[in-house]
Amino acid sequence: MIGILEKPFMTRRTLVVGLALATALPVTAVPAAARESAAVTFPSAKFPLGTPAAPAKTHKAIGQGIDLYQLTAGRSTDGYSVTVLMPSGRDYGRQETADAKAAEVEGAGLTPSVQKFVRPGVADAPSQEVFMVRVGMWSLDDKKKAEETVKQLKDAGIKARVDYLGDDGGNTTGPWSMNVLMVDARRFRGSYRASVGASVAARETTSAMAKGVGAIAGVNGGFFNIHTSKALRGDPLGASVVAGKLLSEPVAGRSAIVIKGRKAAITELKAEITATGQNGSRQEIAGVNRPTAADELVLYTEEFGAKTPADEGADVVLDATGKVVALRAPGANIPKGHTVLHGVGGAADWLRENVLDGETVKVATKLTDLRTDKNIALTPDLNVVAGGVGLLRNRRVNVTAKRDGHDSVNMILRRHPRTMAGVTRNGGLILATVDGRNPGVSVGANMIEAARLMKWLGAVNAINLDGGGSTAMVVGNKVVNRPSDGAERPVGDALLVLPR
Repeated sequence: MIGILEKPFMTRRTLVVGLALATALPVTAVPAAARESAAVTFPSAKFPLGTPAAPAKTHKAIGQGIDLYQLTAGRSTDGYSVTVLMPSGRDYGRQETADAKAAEVEGAGLTPSVQKFVRPGVADAPSQEVFMVRVGMWSLDDKKKAEETVKQLKDAGIKARVDYLGDDGGNTTGPWSMNVLMVDARRFRGSYRASVGASVAARETTSAMAKGVGAIAGVNGGFFNIHTSKALRGDPLGASVVAGKLLSEPVAGRSAIVIKGRKAAITELKAEITATGQNGSRQEIAGVNRPTAADELVLYTEEFGAKTPADEGADVVLDATGKVVALRAPGANIPKGHTVLHGVGGAADWLRENVLDGETVKVATKLTDLRTDKNIALTPDLNVVAGGVGLLRNRRVNVTAKRDGHDSVNMILRRHPRTMAGVTRNGGLILATVDGRNPGVSVGANMIEAARLMKWLGAVNAINLDGGGSTAMVVGNKVVNRPSDGAERPVGDALLVLPR
C-alpha cells in the first residue's frame, strides 16, 4: 500500500507519491560460495520486496538439474480507493487537469485528493511526474463501499473506478506469490526450445505448446500483436526463432533470450533480410509472418498458418531451393515446404519487374547479436524468444523500457503479474512468475521490482517476458501459477524446457 494512505481523506490536499522502494529495499547478492558450487541455487538472502524476511517456500525436483520453488512472502495491508478518470480516459494527467477534475468531485459533494505520482526513471527514459484524483480509502473487506462511491460519482456525471492500492507501485507490504524454475547447467541434460504452437498466426496456451513437444516445463513467451485481425493475433512482437527457422523478425535493439541446446544468453538483436532476383536486383524484406505496411516486402513461411494479405499486392511462391514456382494473386495459403514473398506498393512493383516464373530468388538472412556484434547462425539448435523489456545487465538493474516500447506509467510503475527469464554467471537458467491482480493474495511487481527479484534469484542478465493475464508457468502439463484472467490465456509463443 502507498504509505501515505493511512486514514480516510478528510480534506482536499495534494500528496506526493514517489517510488520510495527504489532506495528503501536493498537487494542482497547470492553468496559467492553458493554461486561457485552450482550454476544456479535458491538464494539464502531475505526476500527483497516489502519488509525483508525469509519467504515461505516449497521445493520440488522435477528433473535432473531442474528445481521448482513455490514461495510466498509479505502480508496484505492494502485496501481500496476510488480513482477519478481524466477527460482523456486515463487515470492520470497534468496537475491542472487533476485540479479541475477535483473541483468537479467537490461540486458533487465528495472530498477529493489530488496525488502526485512519480514514474521512476529507467535506463533509457527519465522520470515522469503525473497527477491523479482519488476519493476515499477503504479496507480490503470494504470494496462494496468504494463501489457505492463510484456509483455516486457516476450519478453526478463523473467517470471513476475502484482501484486496489497494491497495484499503484509505491510502498507495499505485499503479499507476493511466486513460482521459480531453476535449471542447473552443470547437471541438466535436456535442452531449451521456443514454440509458437501449431502456427505463428494463431494463439495457443503455454500448456498446449509444452504438451505438443513433450516439455518438462515452460513459461509464456514475449508480447504478441493484439492490434491486428483476430485470426493473426499470435504474431510475436519481436524475434522468434524455432529450431533454427526465423519465424518473426526482431525489433532492432529489443531484448531477447537466445538459446542453443542447453545454453542460454540474453542480448539484443537485429536482422537484415534481403531478396535478390536472378537479374541481381535486390530488395529488403521488412518482416516475416506479419501484416504488411506501405511499400513493404514480407516473407511468409509455412508456419504462418494463415493466408497472405488479400490486398492489391503480389505473391511469389518459392520452393525450398528458392525457385519461383508460382506468380499469383495475394490472399492464399502458403503451400507446405514453400515460402511466399508478398509485396505491396513499391515492393509489389519490384516483384513484378524483377521476378519471373522459373527463375531463382535468393533470400538471405543475417541475424546479429548487438552485444558482441557477431552473426548468429540459424542452425537447428537455435531458438529465440523476444522479451518485452530488459531488466538486468551484468547484475545491474538496467530497465530498457523506452527502447522496448514500454516506457509508460502503467508498464513501469504499476504492478502486474510478471514472467521473467534470467541467466546466471555459470550458465544456469532462471524462469520466474509472480502472480498479481489478486488483492490480498499477490500484488505482482512493477518493472523495477521485477529486476530486483531476478537479481535476488541470482541472475546476471534478465528480461521481462509478456505478463498480465498472459503470465503462466507450466510444469508437467499443469499450470502451477494462478493466471489473473482466471484461466490460462492463449499466447503467441513459449519458452520450454525439454528432457533431451
